[in-house]
Amino acid sequence: MSNAGYTRRAALAALFAAGIHIAASGRARAAAPPPVEAAAPTPWASLSPEEQKALHRYGEKWSSLPADQQQRLLRGTRRWLAMTPEQRQKAQERYARWKDLSPEQKELARKRWHKYRDLPPEQQARVRENYHRFKNLTPEQRQRLRERWQNATPEERQRMLERRRKRMERQGHPPQ
Repeated sequence: MSNAGYTRRAALAALFAAGIHIAASGRARAAAPPPVEAAAPTPWASLSPEEQKALHRYGEKWSSLPADQQQRLLRGTRRWLAMTPEQRQKAQERYARWKDLSPEQKELARKRWHKYRDLPPEQQARVRENYHRFKNLTPEQRQRLRERWQNATPEERQRMLERRRKRMERQGHPPQ
């Protein structure tokens, strides 16, 4: 794969990671049931019929799973059950794209996700806003923007970022 191809896939992986956060922070989170308590073993019989159905492949070995694994599975199942059909479809599509990434691309996406998660809420909001702005461009506009950025020298990139910051400040957005 060429360097440009790898960079493009890495950029898509980063966008994917941001998309995960956006999906998780939207209606799915608002509608999700309360989080599972401390990592104590959960008896299979205490799960709801819907949870048992979703976790059926673990039914026979549930009691032998470590408590923290039970809790992770249960949290994910509850999140899944709280989703609308449209949210489930989008989650399945994102997972399919994730599976297609190379291990290096997955690691890069994880690093970018952790970096994003460590940002203050106002900077996270700006990242989401920029992500939505980028997604609203036509495919041709996105490609031109990618090419312009990839072909720019570090100095040109810095000037591009500075111009954008000034433009955002004029529009009433606080400096980043």
